[in-house]
Amino acid sequence: MWPDNETERDFLNFSGVADTVAEIIVQANGRPASIGVSGAWGTGKSSMIKLVRRSLEERAEGRASQYVFVEFNAWLYQGYDDARAALLEVIATKLTEEAKARETGIDKAQNLLNRVNWLRAAKLGAGSALALALGLPPTGVIGEVFSTGKKIMSGSAGEADVADLEDSAAKAGDAFGGLLKPRPELSPPREIQAIRETFEQTLKEIGITLVVLIDDLDRCLPPTTISTLEAIRLFLFLDNTAFVIAADNAMIKHAVRRHFDGVDDEHVTNYFDKLVQIPIRVPPLGTQEVRAYMLLLFVENSTLSAEAKETIRKKVCERLAETWRGKRVDRAFIESVHQNLPTELVGRFDTADRLAPLMTSASQISGNPRLIKRFLNALAIRMTISNAHGVGVDEAVLAKMLLFERCGNSKAYDELTRKVNEDADGKPRFLAEWEEQAVAGEEPDLPEAWQEPFIREWLAIPPRLADLDLRGVLYVSREHAPLITPEDRLSSEAAELLAAMLENPDMADRLRERLTALQRPEIKVVMDRLLERARQEQEWGTPPILDACLAVVRADPAQGTRLAAFLGERPPTQITAGIVPKIADQPWAKGVFKKWREAGVSAPVKSAITKRERDGDVSV
Repeated sequence: MWPDNETERDFLNFSGVADTVAEIIVQANGRPASIGVSGAWGTGKSSMIKLVRRSLEERAEGRASQYVFVEFNAWLYQGYDDARAALLEVIATKLTEEAKARETGIDKAQNLLNRVNWLRAAKLGAGSALALALGLPPTGVIGEVFSTGKKIMSGSAGEADVADLEDSAAKAGDAFGGLLKPRPELSPPREIQAIRETFEQTLKEIGITLVVLIDDLDRCLPPTTISTLEAIRLFLFLDNTAFVIAADNAMIKHAVRRHFDGVDDEHVTNYFDKLVQIPIRVPPLGTQEVRAYMLLLFVENSTLSAEAKETIRKKVCERLAETWRGKRVDRAFIESVHQNLPTELVGRFDTADRLAPLMTSASQISGNPRLIKRFLNALAIRMTISNAHGVGVDEAVLAKMLLFERCGNSKAYDELTRKVNEDADGKPRFLAEWEEQAVAGEEPDLPEAWQEPFIREWLAIPPRLADLDLRGVLYVSREHAPLITPEDRLSSEAAELLAAMLENPDMADRLRERLTALQRPEIKVVMDRLLERARQEQEWGTPPILDACLAVVRADPAQGTRLAAFLGERPPTQITAGIVPKIADQPWAKGVFKKWREAGVSAPVKSAITKRERDGDVSV
């Protein structure tokens, strides 16, 4: 298994692009720079961000670093804090810490932090922290702050109003946690300009360039995305700053379009272009890069020493830089780099060599590193199931079937599994002629559901399946292709519902009435299959398969205990805050929340649970 997170270890020869971004910042020599790293979901933007930071750190090695880094992930604050205010505070706090560590610019940095605190306090005009925490309307002294704060946020307040706010806040004492520190002459417009000036002076006095790395912006809801971009705008184009913003352009444009309702495409494009001086796109992967990536993933999970793994990684990246000359990265190359590779690893290299062209061309994967990793993780899970149950599935056969399942026409895949189930020996004999023609380079005459370029290429890759018993493959692949055995005793109605929920789990709630009409033993089998599928999920926020499981629980509450046990066993690192409101109304939620707390889930998850419990939104 491979973790689905960013890394500073380059598996895709992205270092060249990262070094280019770093060189742009260096050559700017203190002049402001804003760089946009764009690419679709899963293409490696987060890893690129980390490689940029590493490249800059290496350039400053051996002397007091002229670069101070702030990494900001707006997605982590979504639903818990205002992203705009959070970014301002993160930057101001980092500069204050840096000033104290370097013993210079301390007063300027503290002044900046105080001004940011004042703006955050003004933001509390929407309601006091205390009143909001208690779910009560602001009253008394807090009400005075509330009233004046609204005027500030609307832009109608004057100096007298700000003075009133200071006086009211002083009376409120600790209710605002010491955040309000304005002087009578302050107002938000003046403070914004003062923040820019103080920020620039702080950087100059400390003698650093601040590099702000913004990630996961395209994961956010439109309001969070826009708030973060507006905060970035406050600091943009000031001396000694560099912003590197990683985001999918299409998602940013969607957020801008939603925020500025009615604007045309030209204005949507211009909004982001004004924030980004230099656009950089994450390079798309070709067959060579996909093959090299898969090879390195297999090397990473092998029994080779850490030193050997790193040597191979460096050599592969060097080789990738020469593929334009016709140099290949394949099994033979890696064998030339390291002698006596484990036999099992060499076998996996063959799998990578066979699958790389299709992983590149198939539209459902298109060489996306994250999707490739998830594909290999799914393959590893099924091989583990195979070994645990003594099924003895051949990895090459399983990989070929998994690829068809993920990338082929769903009707064609359903036909394939049906033919396997109907055959006495579990063989898809109808593929024989097509496979033979595809291997010979001929064009097989395929039915409508099979008429795809992907399927024609898929038929040609080894091994041939027509004479193989695939029942074991279907047994370990039941989350997508349920192997219906006599023991399951599923009626045609139950089988149809199961197939529908596996295909479109997020639509499962529409099937509740039909699920309720099933016999209890059949519902148990359906839940079995859904939970088997759910075990492949690596992040538990609101995955579609959870909707399917909850639909079954609503149809048969007895299945709730099974789902609760399953969720309680998920690794704490997989749990995100989004799942809390999803299951809070279930009678078993309280027990699951207790298990998660004991297991050590993240602070945002604990906060979400606490908020639900405090508001009385958790079923007991």
